[in-house]
Amino acid sequence: MRNGKITPEGTGDLLFLECEAQNAVIGLLRGIFEKRGYREVRTPGLEFYDVFSSKAAYYRPESMYKLTDDRGRLMAVRPDSTIPIARMTATKLKGSALPIRIYYAQQVFRRQPELRGKRAEIMQMGVELIGDSSFESDVEILTAAAEALDACSPSPFRIELGHVGVFNRLISLLEADPGEKERIHGHIAAKNYAALSDVLEGAPQTDVADMLRALPRLFGGHEALEEARALFRGRDPVLPSMLAYLERVYGILRGLDLGDRVMIDFGLVNQAEYYSSLVFKGYTDFSGEAVLFGGRYDGLFKDFGEDLPATGFALHVDALAEGRLKRSSAASDSEESVVGACEPSGARELSPPGAARLRIALTKGRLEDAVVAMLARAGFDVSLLRGKGRRLLLPILGTNMEVVLAKAADVITYVEHGVCDVGVVGKDTIAERGGVYYEILDLGVGRCRFALAARADADFYGGFGTKRIATKYPNVASSWFESKGMDVEIIRIEGSVELAPLLGLADGIVDIVETGGTLRENGLAVIEDIRPVSARMIVNVASMKLKKKEIDALTADLQRVM
Repeated sequence: MRNGKITPEGTGDLLFLECEAQNAVIGLLRGIFEKRGYREVRTPGLEFYDVFSSKAAYYRPESMYKLTDDRGRLMAVRPDSTIPIARMTATKLKGSALPIRIYYAQQVFRRQPELRGKRAEIMQMGVELIGDSSFESDVEILTAAAEALDACSPSPFRIELGHVGVFNRLISLLEADPGEKERIHGHIAAKNYAALSDVLEGAPQTDVADMLRALPRLFGGHEALEEARALFRGRDPVLPSMLAYLERVYGILRGLDLGDRVMIDFGLVNQAEYYSSLVFKGYTDFSGEAVLFGGRYDGLFKDFGEDLPATGFALHVDALAEGRLKRSSAASDSEESVVGACEPSGARELSPPGAARLRIALTKGRLEDAVVAMLARAGFDVSLLRGKGRRLLLPILGTNMEVVLAKAADVITYVEHGVCDVGVVGKDTIAERGGVYYEILDLGVGRCRFALAARADADFYGGFGTKRIATKYPNVASSWFESKGMDVEIIRIEGSVELAPLLGLADGIVDIVETGGTLRENGLAVIEDIRPVSARMIVNVASMKLKKKEIDALTADLQRVM
């Protein structure tokens, strides 16, 4: 009965107000979808694992909850609604008149990293338009998505459009091994400009490499389309038609009074394994992650013996309901009143009108000092940051920016959850923790490196036994040794990792090294460098879309003084 009174991590009970808010969202969406001619279906919470196995590149096995039935067959708790609906349509609705308009309201279950505050049980509501490949069907789905967000979002929203066909075309033309292509895909999705340039450095096809390198930077309004047009001109015969299609959709939505609520992002490729052409996401300022996901997936039905075009979207009902609750309680417990309590009198009055607030999380210590110095060189008034005392939340006078001082791992958490828009953290922490955010700038400070070290008098690679490695960075260490095809035993150490070889606990260590002085003083030597480390600027995915102007301005200021 040890766990008899608690719920599993990532799940939770919904009480009165939460149920009311969720039911309100579901009711609004149900009315919108049924008015548009969509009819409700439900799929089983348990499916055979085979239903999802062909899409393992998108729904990785480790992200699914799995179990076996009484015959030993592998089952999966539903991680997605679209794939089961494709199965159902191909079997139960075969021969139906096309197009088929379907909507659903059901939960999906996805394993999440431990203690990261992510939901494992997610209430989704969405629509699927099956059997229609026309331009009008894409417009229908997008206008339904915009209407749904407008009805359910308690604050302004933004929808971004992309076309995974652009990335798929370019990556197919690039002469690179599958591992390099996967890294390129990841760097574009994360807007990791520096790492993307490094991977493409030796690419033989200059034109293809140049276009791939530019993709994550091509986002914004109509100017992104113009930049893409100039970039693609004369370089490939296929890309212009994709660009024209995207521009046509963008123009239609702009003409429907959506204005600056619609933007373009050619770096929207993180769903490239699932979707076939047009993709889109939606953001609101009360959630640090997307609350709307959608696009065209014309190849999915082939997995179930049919060849039907389809498009659709899903909404994160829990996030929309949570946003409604936050807005309803804002008058009595507003975020601004909390911030104001720790600011000196008059600080807010010095902020320029019209600019969105930008909250920056800085890693305390040496990185904090280096970034404060950069801000000062860029012309910002950092007097409160330099005389902070014990305060951890301080404004930059004369701006709508405020700084949160936190430990490195917490910087990532605050940015990932959207309570901070921007963060500055070392690449060592990023490499170890991972997460969902954009990594847009190498600040060039805090330089050091990951290295493998061992006793100076030892032959680390000699002998036949399995080596023991002590480290504060078990994920970095295990990934690196795995890439070398070397079987090791990892031991996590929280303190002075240099002690482990001296006490005979480990054969070597993986740690960050700046000068190597501490290693030498303890009789250790670097055996092999693993990767360089420096401070990086990371950005919340929703903030990048909603506060692009402010983030671009801060990035330009920092680049100017680097």
